[in-house]
Amino acid sequence: MPSHRLPLWLKLAFTVWIAIWAPSYFARVGWQNFLWLCDLASLLILVALWTESRLLMSAQWLAVLLVGILWSLDVGGALLFGVHPIGGTEYMFDAQVTLSFRLLSLFHVVLPVVTSYAVFRLGYDRRGLWLQTALTWLVLPLSLWLTDAERHINWVHGLFGQHQTLLDPLVYLLGLMLGWPIVLYLPSHLLAIALQRRQAR
Repeated sequence: MPSHRLPLWLKLAFTVWIAIWAPSYFARVGWQNFLWLCDLASLLILVALWTESRLLMSAQWLAVLLVGILWSLDVGGALLFGVHPIGGTEYMFDAQVTLSFRLLSLFHVVLPVVTSYAVFRLGYDRRGLWLQTALTWLVLPLSLWLTDAERHINWVHGLFGQHQTLLDPLVYLLGLMLGWPIVLYLPSHLLAIALQRRQAR
């Protein structure tokens, strides 16, 4: 059963990580990169850890679980077989990208672990799906309007970092706003509900 408490060591360790990661990322790639939903999640997870907010932590768990797994599979596939099965992590093998930046990007592996543990301790709040969907619907238009197209923030100009030309940009954005919660958040949400029901029995 949820204990409703998170250990102090986890809060302190994650705070130290953010204190290192956030300034380093800002210096390397600027403020636009923090509109990536996974980057924004890092900051919101820090808030959720210290406030022990079930709702906020549940929302961020949805944001990072499947994304982190897919990111890890893509990097792992490239390491083992020399092929990116999904795409989007090619920069991890680009010698022109500094090693320190690539190492900092390993937070994609850590965030699912941290949030899964926190949700296990605090419990899952089903309203997290709606909160994360609302946040996504806010961030995606901002990513389109405020960021440079070549940076492909949240893939608002095309999937997997490729510019799409088949659809009007606003039509594509609406499709992305619908697809992101359905493809990335809903499976994790349904998994959490299934686990809750199993635990209740």
